[in-house]
Amino acid sequence: MTELVTITVTDHVADVRLNRPDKMNALNIPMFEAISAAAEEVMRDRSVRAVVLSGEGRAFCAGLDLSNFTDPNAFGNNGTGPFGPGRGGFWPNFYQKPGYLWKDVPVPVIAALHGPVFGGGFQIALGADIRIAHPDVKMSLMEIKWGLIPDMSGTQTLRDLVRIDIAKELAFTGRIVEGAEAEKIGLVTRLDENPREAALALAREIATKNPEAIVLDKLVFEGTWHGDDARGLELEEKLQAKIIMGPNQVEAVMAGMQKRPAKFTDRTVERLDRANPLNTFK
Repeated sequence: MTELVTITVTDHVADVRLNRPDKMNALNIPMFEAISAAAEEVMRDRSVRAVVLSGEGRAFCAGLDLSNFTDPNAFGNNGTGPFGPGRGGFWPNFYQKPGYLWKDVPVPVIAALHGPVFGGGFQIALGADIRIAHPDVKMSLMEIKWGLIPDMSGTQTLRDLVRIDIAKELAFTGRIVEGAEAEKIGLVTRLDENPREAALALAREIATKNPEAIVLDKLVFEGTWHGDDARGLELEEKLQAKIIMGPNQVEAVMAGMQKRPAKFTDRTVERLDRANPLNTFK
């Protein structure tokens, strides 16, 4: 059986690809499981310093596999459905994890987007730190088309990117947003004719930096973005104290002064604790 998500790690960069191209990487239960497992795997691999998330074939991800709507067990009492342990009592739940777990990955996650990025695929892309998209990309928060609300973490991740009125309009209408508008309103970071190669190039650049500093960069933003200034300033101070004059920070300085590539040790952190950022290091 073909792997539904492939992971290749080269020079500290994890190249993660949704691999159901015959279905435009549409989401069924095995895809939910495979995407979440991929996020967990790159968290455990402490040699990884950046992640590129993309889709094989004609699309990043076309959203929910419509065959789920004709399968009475797809979202029912089968242990992963809305009435089973897949929903309720813990969060992120089974369906939220494929998008939300990328926020727990302690290194930058760069989504390379092309073709349809619809519904659940849109929400998976929102979980990345950076989105590089092809100019012809088509994005839609499409759940309203099926009489649903976004429930794969998109209500929480979209708020970091666009104004609330834009978020509401996208949810209320499910309209398709193309590349230029997506960049204008903040859904994507930038456009590129070859988004995967651009994402890999950016990931390789990030991988040459102090991995501990990169983890702390992500942690301080994720841990304070919706908080008050005083808490953010305190966390900034305490996280800097954890890294300054450490081996990797000293190596960054020496490599810069000696005009040579730095030789860093791997990160010590497996996942971010965004609710209690300092616990990340316990």
